[in-house]
Amino acid sequence: QVRLVESGGGLVQPGGSLRLSCTASGSIFSIYAMGWYRQAPGKQRELVASITRGGTTNYTNSVKGRFTISRDNAKNTVALQMNSLKPEDTAVYYCNARISTATTYASRDYWGQGTQVTVSS
Repeated sequence: QVRLVESGGGLVQPGGSLRLSCTASGSIFSIYAMGWYRQAPGKQRELVASITRGGTTNYTNSVKGRFTISRDNAKNTVALQMNSLKPEDTAVYYCNARISTATTYASRDYWGQGTQVTVSS
């Protein structure tokens, strides 16, 4: 069974920083990509950033220059460093991973439980 465990959410002031971390564990054959999504009240879930196993990154325009995604393939971990946070960054952030398991070898998306990020003075 594959599971994703997240940490790092919390309350910060505008201009502050947070670092989110997510680790995948279980019967994993390969992780093709990992990323972070977020969902604010009344809004659709949106992709924040993603990274492939080879290191190719993608960011939504609103976080470019402020957020940095990274991964440690050996530890099956992805992190999101969030700097210069704004109130509009407030949302539940979800870890996502595209994984093929050691039992089926078929890829699918797995999701973390979500972690709250609140940016407020």
